This record gives sequence, structure tokens and C-alpha cells, in this order.
Amino acid sequence: MTDFADDLNERTPRDHDETDRDRPDGKNRVVDGGAEDRADAVPDEAPAQETIPDARVDVHVETRSEGTPAIDAEVRIDALEPDEDVPVTPMRSGFVAILGKPNVGKSTLLNTVLGVKVAPISPKPQTTRRGVRGIWTDVPARRQLVFVDTPGLHKGRTALDTFMSREIRGAVADVEVVLWVVDLRRPPGDEDRDVARLLRGIDPATPVFLIGNKLDVAKYPEEAMELYAELGANITRRYMLSAQNDPKAVYELRDDLLDMLPESPYYFPENLRSDQSREQWAGELIRESAMTHLYQELPYTVAVKVDEWIDADEEAEQPLIIQAEIWVEKPQHRPIVIGHGGRMIREIGRTARKQLEIFLDQKIFLDLEVVVRRDWRMDTEALRELGYDG
Repeated sequence: MTDFADDLNERTPRDHDETDRDRPDGKNRVVDGGAEDRADAVPDEAPAQETIPDARVDVHVETRSEGTPAIDAEVRIDALEPDEDVPVTPMRSGFVAILGKPNVGKSTLLNTVLGVKVAPISPKPQTTRRGVRGIWTDVPARRQLVFVDTPGLHKGRTALDTFMSREIRGAVADVEVVLWVVDLRRPPGDEDRDVARLLRGIDPATPVFLIGNKLDVAKYPEEAMELYAELGANITRRYMLSAQNDPKAVYELRDDLLDMLPESPYYFPENLRSDQSREQWAGELIRESAMTHLYQELPYTVAVKVDEWIDADEEAEQPLIIQAEIWVEKPQHRPIVIGHGGRMIREIGRTARKQLEIFLDQKIFLDLEVVVRRDWRMDTEALRELGYDG
């Protein structure tokens, strides 16, 4: 079974256009398409030889009267002592919180920093609901950044809104740096002022970087940047960039963050890109696809719960099977998600499946079912099932 941490590494894209109708294991719902290792034997009489560094062998040879040499060998191993003159690079790591109002590009920034998608991206606000930890490890430099991508700060009345607000406030506690992401296309609004008010309440010693995003489509970026800085959030540094179209600027920001890390052991294994489970990650990609296709018809009332993950069986020629439920709050929402003749659910599944296949680099059968879970955003038990409330 492949470690999911490895699956989140960058893959060579694969595109499967064919649509499957029946699950390989015989179960059907509303769906979209979707040798043991052996070392060479070593004979007992020829064991592999080990090389011992800095070993000295002293050999003394005596010749007997019969002419047969007798060899006495003394082996002394001089242990390799560390060179005290060579400094050991200290290990450094720390947390970085990404804050901002909805739809300013926080998730895009995180995904560009990591070079792989761990946070959902959609043109609709409120795509991110839980703080997703993305991990970047510079192995040669022995440094690790742990990013927390938070939901957009907004006011709401549901249990889900309460959870999201708690995620935001928890993200700014005990971090090394806060990235405040703003949209340079627009001047500050009420939600931006709420973010600034929150940042004024954190430890004054915590650096706050003001990240002006969407520089490539902003008409007056310098003026907008100055207006955001005037909100008084103790800005330490300013950056103007396009998280989507200027990765070089994002990498420069990442390098600056790496230089600020305190000495500390790694918080996560060096090959890990996110602390999400594979089910949470797949569910977020499916939900992103649903929000993209549903536009204004069903805003923010869709959730996705992955119920089944069956790894591929190459011998049986069976692809990876992912079975998920798309939750809606009211019975009248269900036909909207399914669409006329099942057209909408197929489009949602096709988009999600292609993304999953690109990232996992294997063929996937995606099985989707639309389920009515009444008022799930107000139901704390439902939120726990979805992993929104720990």
C-alpha cells in the first residue's frame, strides 16, 4: 500500500478521458468514470565483504622449516573521529499562518509554495473550511516550514462558522510568522479591517508580512498596498506578487521565511507535504469541483465525505476506487447537484477524477452519491463526521 505522503509529491500528468459506468467490484451508484522484491542469493561460502574505513592491518610472516609460511595478522581499527573543525548545520523549523478574507488567494499561495495541491482552490469564496497544514522541507539546509492555510475570516451563525473562526484564531497562536494576504485589485473592506483588528491583538513580537496578491491584474497596486498597510497591523515586510502566475516571487518569499526559522527539530517527516489524510484530501478536491460547477445555485451548503478507498489491484486489473457522499442540506438541493439526466454529477465527478488521477498518477474509479443531511452545518455530530470538529 503506497504511503499517501508520497502520493502528494509532484507527478507526471496523465489524462484519462474515458468514462466508466460500472464499479469494478460490482457496486453501482451515480458515478463518474472513472512481485515480491527479491535480492540475489549470496552463497554461504562467499559472504559479502564489508569495507571498514580507516582500518589498518598489520601482518607478520614467519617461514617454517618445511617452507610453509605461517601468517599472523593483527587488525586494528582506528575509528573515524568526527572533524571538530566542520560545523554541523543546525536543524530549524517553525509555523507560518496564512490569513486573509475569503477569496484573496490564500490557498493558491500555499499550493504554489509547496509545488503541489494540498488546499482546495475555487473562484467562489469560502472554499477552505479547515486549517490545512502544508509542509515544505529543505533537506540540504535542514529547514522545515509548516504552513497553516486558514478559512477566510467572516461572520456567520452556524456551527461550521464557529469552527472556522476557531481555526483562524488558533492558527495565529505560537507561530513564527503571519502572512496577511490581500487582494490588490480592491481597496480594504470591512472584512479586511476585521483581519487587521485580529492581527493587532497577537504577540507584537510575531512578524506580520503583508502579501499583496493578484498583482498581475491590479490597476493601482501601490495605492492599494498603502491603504492596507495603513490599517495598522504592525506590518514587518511587504510583498506584491501573483500567487497564480508568478511562482518565482513566491519562491523568494519562501526563501525569506526559511531564513527566519528558529533552531528546532522537524515537526513532520521530511517527505510529507500535508498532514491531511488521503480521504480528507480527496474529499476537498471533490468539494472544490462541486463548488466550481454549481456557481450560485448552491452556495456553501455542500460537503463531501469519503466513505471508501480501495487500492488498485494490478493483477485483477482493477483501478483505485474512491466512493464518496456529497451532502446537501435540503431535499430540493439534491436534484440541483444531480442535474438533468445526471449531467451535473457527471461533470463534478469528471473534473475531480482528472485532478485525482494527475496527483496520484493512476487510473481512478470515482463513485459519487448525493445524500440529504438536513442542516448539517448546524449539526456538531455531522461536523465531527466530516472532520471539521476535533
